[in-house]
Amino acid sequence: MLELSFDDPDKLVTVTHALSTRSRVDILRLLISKNLNIVEIAEALNLPVSTVASNIKVLEAARLINTELLPASRGAMKVCSRNYDDIHIALNLDKSGPKGDVQVYEVDMPIGHYSDCEVSPTCGMANADGMIIREDEPASFFHPKHIGAQIMWFRKGYVEYLMPLEIPAGARIDSLELSMEMCSEAPNYDHNWPSDISIWVNSVEIGMWTCPGDFGDRRGKLNPAWWHEWSTQYGLLKTWRVDKEKTSLDMERISTVTLDQLNLQNSHKLRLRIGIKPNAVHQGGVNLFGRQFGDYDQNIKMTVNYVMNPEVD
Repeated sequence: MLELSFDDPDKLVTVTHALSTRSRVDILRLLISKNLNIVEIAEALNLPVSTVASNIKVLEAARLINTELLPASRGAMKVCSRNYDDIHIALNLDKSGPKGDVQVYEVDMPIGHYSDCEVSPTCGMANADGMIIREDEPASFFHPKHIGAQIMWFRKGYVEYLMPLEIPAGARIDSLELSMEMCSEAPNYDHNWPSDISIWVNSVEIGMWTCPGDFGDRRGKLNPAWWHEWSTQYGLLKTWRVDKEKTSLDMERISTVTLDQLNLQNSHKLRLRIGIKPNAVHQGGVNLFGRQFGDYDQNIKMTVNYVMNPEVD
């Protein structure tokens, strides 16, 4: 269930806007029983493919649906699935319930600000002006210029970030979210190039996502003019969420790792690692996108929901 309230007015506005037209409601209704691609949705609703595509973007931005590019007979197709069965909107300001005073702590971490790495070719990084290190030179990942990266790729290994965790003493952390745009890393690009990308928090693997490919059938919406047409163009926005019961990826449960296993309470930092395990079945590498590349205007985003003065159970 998706919970909405005045505590998060931006999310409330985004979701209600996404539900404000009949065509988008009809799309959600179609996705009740099965996943569909954009062409199938357009045919079912007798709408132009371009109209459906634009409405899909609105629903995706509100996180009401999830989309994935999957191989097709010609290129790739965007397959859509629904994220929620129910939406609950609380139109009150009462904060006297058992959850106490809910607060949100966010960090926007540029992809180049990693604190440690171990990578193998193909590898490299660039910003809006051009390449910033020598391509396929792993040692270059330690050059001071790496902090300016806006796109970064490697075939094997990992990058690791130290994230500040400025949570008041005595507060109770209820959930941790980590969101980033990413895809596989193939020579040039290849939509059929799976990669098992893992995420670790404080040395605990919270989950793995098999990315279907390295996407380049069109230009990324934010890519600078100098970026080559034959290179990786965009990724998918993925969100990992850890709470007291499980870890989910884009609202689907993927592991039994819980907050208690991450040792976040009374800590002033969080160690985030993104990479490919040496024994991964699909070692297809990683592309990470910053604000100036790909489709999404964001870096690595960490969101911590916590409660001040929680009631004692």
